[in-house]
Amino acid sequence: MEPRFRILVTGSSGHLGEALVRVLGSRGHHVVGLDTSPSPWTTHVGSVTNRRDVREALDGIDAVVHTATLHKPHVGSHTKQDFVDTNVSGTLTMLEESVAAGVGRFVFTSSTTTFGRAMTPPEGDPASWITEDVTPVPRNIYGSTKTAAEDLCRLFHQDHGLALVILRTSRFFPEADDRPEIQAAYPDMNLKTNELLYRRVDIADVVDAHERALIVAPELGFGRYIVSATTPFGDEDRAELRVDTPAVVRRYFPRYEEIYESLGWRMFPSIDRIYLNTRARRDLSWEPAYGFDSALRCLQSGESPSSPLAMLIGAKGYHDRPTGPYTS
Repeated sequence: MEPRFRILVTGSSGHLGEALVRVLGSRGHHVVGLDTSPSPWTTHVGSVTNRRDVREALDGIDAVVHTATLHKPHVGSHTKQDFVDTNVSGTLTMLEESVAAGVGRFVFTSSTTTFGRAMTPPEGDPASWITEDVTPVPRNIYGSTKTAAEDLCRLFHQDHGLALVILRTSRFFPEADDRPEIQAAYPDMNLKTNELLYRRVDIADVVDAHERALIVAPELGFGRYIVSATTPFGDEDRAELRVDTPAVVRRYFPRYEEIYESLGWRMFPSIDRIYLNTRARRDLSWEPAYGFDSALRCLQSGESPSSPLAMLIGAKGYHDRPTGPYTS
């Protein structure tokens, strides 16, 4: 039987926060939520930047899942100082107060956005093979502050022995893509299904990865992992993926074109990076249930390729006023 924890989830009113509170609670964990926005999944309305709020939420807690953050969609609506305050100072507050409260395990939700410019290969080069060994080169304040927060996490493991796991999640949000040219070129579910090949993960699998990270954190001590759907591609496919992605996909999934044609969908002509989840599957004993193959099976039978959890939570948006595709 798996252990049960008393867990604080920060950002509990958000996409992932709600999913974590729902699922971890249903699995027998005692879960409390901290968020600046009230919701049925938030027991403590407050900020990760406010020590009093954090201390109250940490009372009796033995494990923390820190998802609260300003996201990439906030880059156009918030200042750089806002990002530093929430993503860096807020994480520092969470770490300091967690150590003071005797928390035994801490999972920090980061993002593959941290890799930034390191993911884009030069013209004519093969698709980038993105593992945890790739050195981040952030392209915006979001990536910079998440990278800084990761460094703080490592420091607190080194200085205080806090068992800590960083999960760099790939795309799992249901909102439309923020690039108008992509929105115009592909139906939304077509786009997201394509991305399962190399840069997307279902939120149900993200939740499972967080629970597995909580369980094994003391054994690992410290770890940093990419959380993405399992790609079918191998290193030998990288060059062809840059010039003819449909041909490569056809080799692995001969029936995909027929399914796509029936829906009026198409595959990307080229992809430029592939996220590898090999270490997460090995070290966390985690296996994603959702990927391109499962999506094809669902599409062929007329079902949604998204998990029931993803459909239950739906789109939340990131703003309370019109800002583009991320409006709530």
